[in-house]
Amino acid sequence: MYQSILVPLDGSKVAEAILPEIERFSGEPLPRLQLIRVCLAHGFPGQDMTDLQLKTINEARAYLQGIKSRLVEQGFDTSISVLYGDAAEEILEHSMRPTIDLVAMSTHGRSGPGRWLMGSIAEKIVRHCQKPVLLIRAGK
Repeated sequence: MYQSILVPLDGSKVAEAILPEIERFSGEPLPRLQLIRVCLAHGFPGQDMTDLQLKTINEARAYLQGIKSRLVEQGFDTSISVLYGDAAEEILEHSMRPTIDLVAMSTHGRSGPGRWLMGSIAEKIVRHCQKPVLLIRAGK
């Protein structure tokens, strides 16, 4: 079994759909979970981005802390990291750490123009990750 799982979350219920799957397939001993959230603040030209970036990072940290608390209650050794930048690039870079055995995430399942316009973070991870990837399509 995998000893350490990287779990990228974006704050949505769709992204959190991977958590019950991890709980379901985890054996004993339970794997360590590394929860990450990649954030990027968007503002207006000329706007001071410092406060907006700090607010975005603090909200991401609070969100991950809430998820971590639930997982710790279930017995998972869980840590959190907030990353800043392009989601796919940051997830791929973080997945390269030697302590990560598996990347587990769910996909929004976009297709057609939505996927073409927005791209698919999950697709980029599957294509470029050098570690095994568990990918589920979350129900709608």
